[in-house]
Amino acid sequence: MNNALSQERKQYIKHNRKRKILVFITQVAILVGFLAIWEILANMNIIDSFIMSQPSRIWETLTNLGSNDLLMHIKVTVYETVVGFLLGTILGTIIAILLWWSKFLSDVLEPYLVVLNSLPKVALGPVIIIWVGAGTPAIIVMAVAISLVVTILENLNGFIKTDKDLIKMAKTFKATKFQILTKIVIPANISTFINSLKVSIGLSLVGVISGEFLVSKAGLGYLIVYGGQVFKLDLVMASVIILGIVAGLMYLAVLLLEKIILKSKKFQ
Repeated sequence: MNNALSQERKQYIKHNRKRKILVFITQVAILVGFLAIWEILANMNIIDSFIMSQPSRIWETLTNLGSNDLLMHIKVTVYETVVGFLLGTILGTIIAILLWWSKFLSDVLEPYLVVLNSLPKVALGPVIIIWVGAGTPAIIVMAVAISLVVTILENLNGFIKTDKDLIKMAKTFKATKFQILTKIVIPANISTFINSLKVSIGLSLVGVISGEFLVSKAGLGYLIVYGGQVFKLDLVMASVIILGIVAGLMYLAVLLLEKIILKSKKFQ
């Protein structure tokens, strides 16, 4: 019986592995096919390569950027995103804890949080620039403004939905509110916290690029705006591709953190 189960499990694992390989090959094929069709249509003048660009020109632009200031622009954007992400995560988690701690405070601030979450943060760009000045500080504040409210609402929602029976049982044993928070609420919401990180990292990058659109002399957002102003569509497309790679790497970093946290929980 056990041998039969073992064989079924091996078949299941083998099937999953084949499926993952097939999915990956299909994804690569779609990307290669899209780039090939794009290049062919541009070479045949079916599409205007000046307006639509083409993969070979984008690659040439990337190669030229690599010998100039590409790394500097990437470093600027990554630095601003990481700082905005960390500030938004830390402040958002602290505020979510305070709102969970005080039901009165939560009821008072809830409508304001909903309005702030719905408000387009880019509209606050000129105000932020006047408040904190042009340059990196304004861009970081923009990143925090976009990610903060979502982090608060995501974590607060998780805190509120924590198993109420478990909390009641802890209260019957005279557990303090701080003990309930540290021993029950926070450990029960590790997955919620990780999910908020996944959302926040993307929003922080959106905030940084929005800030760089408004006021910046460096960064990937600056390259995109500059390329559009001087009609260098190759530069715009190359910057967008790099931006996508940076976003993907940051998301992978959060996934790695999730694996480390989940692995550490197993050994506790």
